[in-house]
Amino acid sequence: MTDISSAGTFTLGDRAVNRMGYGAMQLAGPGVFGPPKDHDAALAVLREAVASGVNHIDTSDFYGPHVTNELIREALHPYADELVIVTKVGARRGTDKSWIHALARPELTEAVHDNLRNLGVDTLDVVNLRIGGVTKPSEGSIEAPLTVLAELRQQGLIRQLGLSNVTPQQLAEATRIADVVCIQNMYNVAQRDDDRFIDDLSSRGIAYVPFFPLGGFTPLQSAALDAAAASLNATSMQVALAWLLQRAPNILLIPGTSSVTHLRENLAAATLQLPPDTIVGLDLIAGSGKRALNQDDSIQEKEGAQPVQS
Repeated sequence: MTDISSAGTFTLGDRAVNRMGYGAMQLAGPGVFGPPKDHDAALAVLREAVASGVNHIDTSDFYGPHVTNELIREALHPYADELVIVTKVGARRGTDKSWIHALARPELTEAVHDNLRNLGVDTLDVVNLRIGGVTKPSEGSIEAPLTVLAELRQQGLIRQLGLSNVTPQQLAEATRIADVVCIQNMYNVAQRDDDRFIDDLSSRGIAYVPFFPLGGFTPLQSAALDAAAASLNATSMQVALAWLLQRAPNILLIPGTSSVTHLRENLAAATLQLPPDTIVGLDLIAGSGKRALNQDDSIQEKEGAQPVQS
């Protein structure tokens, strides 16, 4: 198995985790809704990830809904002491597979208890408050929903708090309410709006966890990415993940897949070192090919679309 420890560790709250983790979203059915196509294969992916050294799993009870958490519990419970399971609240699923904001006090409280029950734990390791739309933050105060989670943390139901899809201004507001251990925003070699944000978080010891590190609703495509992969005898997706690992020490990866084969390919990126000239070429992608690489806006608006290796 790949030694993912070569990518290093970062402290997530009060616990060190390997920087190469796993995102469970794709274990649910199409559109992140309903059961997986292959139940046993989903369990196998989770067990393979942990056996390979992954000790940071990202999930949510609104994936499915309930599906990914129930799979995690079936595959891995009782959990190893070193395993950190990060979940998120702030949304719910409609019967039409839509994603609906769920930020009222009763909704957040119910979501935390749903996560506790379906994961089979008494305390959630980290809970991210999801704000904004599908891929981008939205402006506005987050004081009210975060205050609810801070109270639940004081009750012992949550160890650490994080934020998803937020702006630097919203983080500043959040830190006046509670400590924040991680930010989860969209970011990859082509989508780099958070460059300055990441550097600021790194200086403050806050983890940055990019979602859709491999593109999201459509996979990353770039001649520069393909050329770099060919020169390194790697896949384009491995290069994209390796670029993130070398981008900043506080970046934690959670690439998702429902395939053991793809899982192994993703984890192998932990050992891939990109030469300086390769990084220079990849850094140009976001500027020179931004329109070609950006996810189609019409696809992004379809919240039920199935992400690709996100």
